[in-house]
Amino acid sequence: MKKTDAQPSTRLNLTRRHFLGAMLVAGAAGATPVAAFAQAQAAALNPGIAQAIADHFSSIKTMKGGFLQIGPRGDQMSGSFFIQRPGKMRFNYDPPSRMRVICDGNNVQVINDQTHTNNMYQLSKTPLSLLLANKIDLSADMVRNVDARPDLTKITLGNRTVFGDSTIAMIFDSKTYDLRQWTVIDPQGKTTDVIINNVKTNISFDDSVFRIDYTGTNR
Repeated sequence: MKKTDAQPSTRLNLTRRHFLGAMLVAGAAGATPVAAFAQAQAAALNPGIAQAIADHFSSIKTMKGGFLQIGPRGDQMSGSFFIQRPGKMRFNYDPPSRMRVICDGNNVQVINDQTHTNNMYQLSKTPLSLLLANKIDLSADMVRNVDARPDLTKITLGNRTVFGDSTIAMIFDSKTYDLRQWTVIDPQGKTTDVIINNVKTNISFDDSVFRIDYTGTNR
């Protein structure tokens, strides 16, 4: 890949919640709504399946694909994402949006050309740091809950010390271990769902994809 074109977003007054909502992505070609997970019948599975799923997800070092983001009030935005472990990612929102999110391994830059804002966040202070790590260790204190069912497995992660009550719930296919959906829950209990599609893995990116422009940013 050579150079990504930052594509524009609609009605975006960027808030902390919108930023958390942008923290999506990973590796699967299909999409399964949260409602489908709620309808799945519980069943006992191999206790090690959750860690096996996490290991599979962590083993995917590079990926790109599309996403559909559904906000707390039902607002929808779509775009494309790029990830390179450890710590790098980019989200380009489709027109009419004018927003992009870039992480270079240390910081996360959120650019919104519509509102003329350019903000920076420390990666380690965001839930995104959990997802871009080289390994997801389910024995660590960041695991809030693991719910394994015949079709889908839901792993909820959080770190109260670092970023308060915000959590990320990842829903995986229990058979293929592919990530199907991502839900961010902010401290007020509002959820932002992300459904991913057309994912390709083990590809190479140009360094410019994850390059942050540190001039003119607000911290």
